[in-house]
Amino acid sequence: MRNDTILLADDHAVVRAGIRNALQDLPNLEVIGEVGDGPALMTALAERRPDCLLIDLTMPDFEPLLAIHQIRALYPQMKILVVSAYDDNIYVQELLRAGVDGYHLKDQSLNDLRLAVQRILGGEKWISSRLLDKLVSTSSSRPPGPSLTGRQRDILRLLQQGLDNQTIARQIGLSVKTVENHLTRLYRQLDVQSRLEAVNFVMQHPELLGLPGQSAALAQVETGTPPQCVTVLVVDDNARYRRQLRRMVGKACPQAIIYEAEDTREALQLTERLVPQLVLIDVVLGDEDGIRCTRRIKAQAPSSRVILISAYPDREFHRLGLAAGAVAFLDKKDLDTATLRQVVADVIV
Repeated sequence: MRNDTILLADDHAVVRAGIRNALQDLPNLEVIGEVGDGPALMTALAERRPDCLLIDLTMPDFEPLLAIHQIRALYPQMKILVVSAYDDNIYVQELLRAGVDGYHLKDQSLNDLRLAVQRILGGEKWISSRLLDKLVSTSSSRPPGPSLTGRQRDILRLLQQGLDNQTIARQIGLSVKTVENHLTRLYRQLDVQSRLEAVNFVMQHPELLGLPGQSAALAQVETGTPPQCVTVLVVDDNARYRRQLRRMVGKACPQAIIYEAEDTREALQLTERLVPQLVLIDVVLGDEDGIRCTRRIKAQAPSSRVILISAYPDREFHRLGLAAGAVAFLDKKDLDTATLRQVVADVIV
């Protein structure tokens, strides 16, 4: 029987030795390496491909949130167990969202650590009991923040992906100083102190990222009847096209609340929290597959109406898309306000 392999990452050799000793008697388990900083970790992961990474996030040359996002993307099947002395529930929630499989506190017993490793390798999740109480008691009654500008929503979305200020600046075409100024104002508006708290706030209030098509109040005045709100999710890896499609949806349906995602992971997170009535998905999402994204969204939210779009329509794509649960396959060049108005009308009916 093949042994499960573990890589230990902690900048204190004595801690690594203690963990190694605690795990050495577990059956079918082998510690295949130890590292003490960020660069050594990335090298060891590439060379050794462990089944499980057991990691303390306070290592030199290591940006925890960004690194965990990168590691999860590079090694989607590997288990990640954080072993840390830091018990802030906001920090823990963000790491869980980034893809770690467990979070264990260093001051817990070594027997608990052994159990955590076994549970993680067995496909379960693990959170130290003391943290569970804090996570469960986290207040969800905090009032949502004020209305945000489109630029602020873009920055929050990129924060959720774990990007640093320089990367955010490059992606949206601003200077780093301007991004920092936006973040300062955002923190003040949301009444938070850090990027982790800002991301956690948005997780609790995902409606903040929704952009109204136009003013619903104005629509009510003009028609004399309350507009029916429609939740729309646009999934496309091209930010410019997402904005273009968002504007078209807004013109077609002023009462729509429109959300954006650039990849499957972000789309599934929004779907879980919002259950959108209409989802527009590009067939090609960078290196990902929009048809697979469709299948996963339909499994998570069967009531969502999914429409696949593509600049390169193909009969086989059409067949596979419908088999995955999409209700239609549209050519991007045929998408206009009139078509989208009919698409939304089909959802409302």
